[in-house]
Amino acid sequence: MMLELKELIASETRKIDQVMRQDLDRFSADHDQLLMSILDYGLFGGGKRVRPLLAVLSSKLAGCRDERVYELGIAFEYLHVATLFHDDVIDNASTRRNRSSVNEKFGIVGAILAGDFLHAHSMAIIGRYAGTEGLSLFTSATCGMADGEFVQLRNIGNLAQTEDDYFKVVMGKTALLIGAACQIGGRFGGADQNQAAALSEYGLKLGCAFQIVDDLLDYTGDPSSTGKRVGNDLIEGKVTLPLILALKDADKRDKSWLYEVFQNERSRSEQTAEVIDFISRYDGFMRARKQAEKIITEALARLDCFIRPEDNEILVIFKALAAYVLTREK
Repeated sequence: MMLELKELIASETRKIDQVMRQDLDRFSADHDQLLMSILDYGLFGGGKRVRPLLAVLSSKLAGCRDERVYELGIAFEYLHVATLFHDDVIDNASTRRNRSSVNEKFGIVGAILAGDFLHAHSMAIIGRYAGTEGLSLFTSATCGMADGEFVQLRNIGNLAQTEDDYFKVVMGKTALLIGAACQIGGRFGGADQNQAAALSEYGLKLGCAFQIVDDLLDYTGDPSSTGKRVGNDLIEGKVTLPLILALKDADKRDKSWLYEVFQNERSRSEQTAEVIDFISRYDGFMRARKQAEKIITEALARLDCFIRPEDNEILVIFKALAAYVLTREK
């Protein structure tokens, strides 16, 4: 990524952080200090701000110059972080981004309540700046996120899952909120219905590719970068795209072996390396990455409706974010 482009993205990210700080400062005196400590710890622990950044950039791509878009954008980070608080409670995770998770540091009750607070506060922000249309999109995405988690929960350890099953989970867990950030940001900036739909599709596809790469990193990433043990999802019984694709071509003997491995968490933990080798032998990693690349190409094609010369600088950032999704290491 060009130095100028990196600095432009860094500048936008700093602005988002600044607005979040100002927002929290406004009501810190009126709320419990333990809550404020949890929010400070959880919100400023190294997040990439992808969702608020996309909301801001989508608005600017639609022609917006209203600085309040940053206040709108932080709602997406608040909801995202709320889900991380709750996810870590559900997974009994002790770390997040190479440090103690909120539930580990402050306790389960604190993590749940702080997540609830961020969820409610994010909805208030969306209602204030995006009206009933924006709030409807936002709550629809939120409901979809919960539904996606239930689909994943129902399929823990289920090796009969299809690619369609996988993408139902991905759409809910990751893609819907990113799509909503792009669509709501675009509408705030004055995008017409066709432009808003294009931004939504870009976000949905970007989110799907993001999750595929996340699932690849679960097997192939460096724990010092990802902040998670290798094969964490596998050990928890989550069947993701690399494994689904490998299973499609596996012979009867290998399939039988894998079904034995999946009988319990202990066997999955003890044979993580062997499962990784199985996926590699059947090209599961390579084919999953190719799917992510194809989805990113489709995402970028949806932005063809933005043709004004002044759109070019923002479009370059959208393309850079798409490239980042494919090359990220954490």
